[in-house]
Amino acid sequence: MQVPAVVAAGDRGAAKAIHGESKAFLAVGELPLVAEAVRLLQRVPEVAEVFVVGDAGRLEKTLRDDAVRRELVKPLTIVPQFRNLYDNAWETYRRLLPGAPPGGRDPATPADVEQAVLYLSADLPFATAEEVSAFARRAAALECDYALGLVTAESMEDFYPAPGRPGIRMAYFVTAQGRMRQSNLHLVKPAKLGHRHYIEEMYEQRYQKQIGPVLRLAWRLLTGEGGGLAALAGFGRMHLAGYLDRRGYTRLADRLARPLGFARIERLVGRVLAADFRLVVTEAGGCGIDVDNDADFDTARARGAEWRAAQEAKARRLYGALALPAGGAERGAIEPRVVPGGAP
Repeated sequence: MQVPAVVAAGDRGAAKAIHGESKAFLAVGELPLVAEAVRLLQRVPEVAEVFVVGDAGRLEKTLRDDAVRRELVKPLTIVPQFRNLYDNAWETYRRLLPGAPPGGRDPATPADVEQAVLYLSADLPFATAEEVSAFARRAAALECDYALGLVTAESMEDFYPAPGRPGIRMAYFVTAQGRMRQSNLHLVKPAKLGHRHYIEEMYEQRYQKQIGPVLRLAWRLLTGEGGGLAALAGFGRMHLAGYLDRRGYTRLADRLARPLGFARIERLVGRVLAADFRLVVTEAGGCGIDVDNDADFDTARARGAEWRAAQEAKARRLYGALALPAGGAERGAIEPRVVPGGAP
């Protein structure tokens, strides 16, 4: 199975700047983060072609750099960004459908409706091709409408502070299966999501440590289509368990989360989205680290080389070596193309 991949590199809507700059164009290693994401996807066998949606002018300049072009073996398309994350995801999907004109088209056939897309964010400095590939394989095997990636808290311990060295601690969801974090990987059949509008709302209210976003999303779940008391109760239990866990009440958090097994979470989220929703865990952990604030970005830069080497070794140990798909283009022969799109 091969699918198109979409790298979300937009800086509108709920996107956050880092040090006043669009994070997609900041560098933790040698290249800007968006260039690293594109380069990584060249090594993922399940990815057939790559689309990047964001500031088209800056993306074209960045992705035409020789350091990126010489690594390209798959078609690369730049899509000018739209108003927000939801529009970026949907409008890029319309442009990647087979036979779509440059401005895209709506899904019109059963094959269009079943078209799966791998979505990932641009700011994943420690993602590895092996972990992305493992997620794509496992998600595709479920044959669902939306597979959301998770990593375990144990896999994230590699990034914690150490004596005399800075680190990153992310917030977790507490579930019956343990503490989890979203991995920034999504395998989605966009046309099969009955309530697609919730995606942007959930993204905008995603900060678990801030009470305002939590309350706004809770109200939306209570009053919105596909929500109701059951969705609100599950959401409230999960966030309360997370709150208690962050304050050291781990036993109480575990007790509260006992009813929150993956199957129940999948049913609740599936009901909200009007889709077959599933959770997929990968073990390496690198895909769970994004850079959403200045401090985490600075830490990622300070320990970047060390963490990158450790993640690559860990991913190879967990998943084995990757075999590139046959039929790739000669390196350096592909020129990024830009299609019409975007909103003022």
